[in-house]
Amino acid sequence: MDNASALRRQLLAELRRLRPPHVVTQKQVADALDWSPSKVTRIENGSVSLSVTDLRALLAYYGVTDSGVVNGLVDLARRSRRARSPFAAFGDVFSPDALRFFDYEHSATWIGSIELLVVPGLLQTEHYARTVMGVHGVGAERVERFVSSRRVRQEVLSRPDPPTLSFILDESVLLRAIGGRAVMRAQLEHLLEAAARPNVEIRIIPLALGEHVGLRGPFVLLRFSGTNDPDVVYIEQRRGDAIFQDELEVIANHGRLFAELEKRAASPDDLSAYVKRAIDRL
Repeated sequence: MDNASALRRQLLAELRRLRPPHVVTQKQVADALDWSPSKVTRIENGSVSLSVTDLRALLAYYGVTDSGVVNGLVDLARRSRRARSPFAAFGDVFSPDALRFFDYEHSATWIGSIELLVVPGLLQTEHYARTVMGVHGVGAERVERFVSSRRVRQEVLSRPDPPTLSFILDESVLLRAIGGRAVMRAQLEHLLEAAARPNVEIRIIPLALGEHVGLRGPFVLLRFSGTNDPDVVYIEQRRGDAIFQDELEVIANHGRLFAELEKRAASPDDLSAYVKRAIDRL
């Protein structure tokens, strides 16, 4: 099934590649095509689909006349407008940015996640997730919707063509008994089950390490298979919104942060020892 956000991202990557050197600002595009600046912003950040009419106008402004290129992009735009996200049904409980992240996560070929406070959503058990949702102030009537979305997201771990997933967790994540002893024990055992998958790797940053670059904050780095499909960094904010970054310098910086933490974190082979110690403390 086509993924709407993934197709939109591919289309925008191609448009960035085709953008002529003299077009450097969104205001230039808005003024030239008599669009509002907000429309250009929404198109360029992938939050809305690009209509075929608008796409043809943009390509004409860029000076793209090759019929093969134009027709290929028009087909991509049409597919992106027809495609339906597997997470569209959860628009009543998640922000557009969160839904876009789920789509990106669903279509990524590699996912790297740094987490300092709680187990990442892809690895959460249902009871653990319910407790976390309560911490975020989610009402009881909406919790089940959140838990259902977790199930759909977690299908990515075991589908026939799963991405490679690399998680780096601060040791405090294992020691914080969220939901009580029984819930946390089940969650810790679930981490070991997840790590047994050939496409999943979990590393722990020991508390004894002290300060480290991961303390700058959690983030998720997503990589995709397309040659012109740029990496994306997702940074969730504590007030509930999020930041997507696909600028090359920002991506490269977060890639270096992730690589440095991989070197400083314990080996994935040591996960069972850390989990055992955490269970013993319960």
